[in-house]
Amino acid sequence: MLAIDAAAYKSPWRDVHPAVKGTLFGGLLLCALALPAWPGAAITAVTALVVAFGPAGVEPRAFARAAWAPLLFILTGSVTLLFSVGAPGDAAAGPALGPVAWDPDGLARAAEIVGRATAALLCQLLFAFTTPLADLLPRLTRIGLPAALVEMVALIYRMLFVTLDTARRIGTGQAGRLGYATRRAWIRSVGSLGAALFIRSYDRAQRMQRGLECRGYTGELTVLVDALPLRPQALLAAAAVPLLVAAATIGSGVWL
Repeated sequence: MLAIDAAAYKSPWRDVHPAVKGTLFGGLLLCALALPAWPGAAITAVTALVVAFGPAGVEPRAFARAAWAPLLFILTGSVTLLFSVGAPGDAAAGPALGPVAWDPDGLARAAEIVGRATAALLCQLLFAFTTPLADLLPRLTRIGLPAALVEMVALIYRMLFVTLDTARRIGTGQAGRLGYATRRAWIRSVGSLGAALFIRSYDRAQRMQRGLECRGYTGELTVLVDALPLRPQALLAAAAVPLLVAAATIGSGVWL
């Protein structure tokens, strides 16, 4: 099981209805995308972190381990916004290096995108850290999502764990035979692992298809989910948080 899934199953909000958490984190996500980036993104990110490490009880170390890779992707992707290509002779442009020049507006644009993307990422991670996907998927068809799409997501989700477990077992066997002792052995072992993983995954997919057909699969996997109460008070409280964030952002813009 992935660390983020293990954290979701142990979350104090595991018994909260996914609609309540969707209202809270979905509303914060809208705030991150729709409100002015500054200070809207900063207020949204701070609110998400306060909720994560406060009532949601998310472990900071696990949250940091899950967030560092996408944050690094956001930062490296924003670097390209600092430069423009094809206008070295433009007087408004900064120092040029061949066909690439410093974009005077790039820093503000990069800061806006980094702020929005970081706030949106925190909201999505917070939802993932408090809501197991197995509790969410069966309920998606009730709000109108196509059953075929939900089935595909559920199957990919389950096959992901099978693939990861297979890769771990193969890698452990290779390491026991000193398959990663040298650089050449490491390259050979990684190639063998990828080839074996593809063949086994394809074989498992075929066997799963045959198994489903033998059980009378009609295009819909029926699973049981725990009945969780959906209280209107909880929905209103969840909706109040993004509304307060929007009000604080608009109010700060008026004062500024």
